[in-house]
Amino acid sequence: MSKQHHYQIKNEWTGNLGSGTLDYRAYKRNHLISAEGKNAAIEGSSDPGFRGDEKRYNPEELFVSSLSACHMLWYLHLASVNGVTVLEYVDLAEGTMVEDADGAGRFTSVTLRPKIRIAQADKVDLAHELHHEAGKKCFIANSVNVPIAYEGEIAVAE
Repeated sequence: MSKQHHYQIKNEWTGNLGSGTLDYRAYKRNHLISAEGKNAAIEGSSDPGFRGDEKRYNPEELFVSSLSACHMLWYLHLASVNGVTVLEYVDLAEGTMVEDADGAGRFTSVTLRPKIRIAQADKVDLAHELHHEAGKKCFIANSVNVPIAYEGEIAVAE
């Protein structure tokens, strides 16, 4: 039997400069993403190429970060239950989006590049294998239609 999980996010546009969307250039793309019970809101905007604020997160960055975080959380879980002691995990994830002439677009690839440091030298092969399993388990990755590559590096702590 499957379980359902529900998520509710508040996305509040904060970019009204006084005349709303009277003109394409008359408003900011700024918004706040929040959820009840969370400590802080995420300041969002559109990509700077679409008149957004470069100092705020854009939806495309949040998409890539969601894939990265989901993979990491599954990886850490699988490492734990398989006896691999992860000491450090840093992912420099990257996504590529193509914009069509009509303004629509899509992601064509996402690459996760975690650098992982583990405690056991004899578990390096298993640590690499866990990426495949994490990719199969990740809820976000299972919900999108974009190829996701894993170019992880495993190092053993000294």
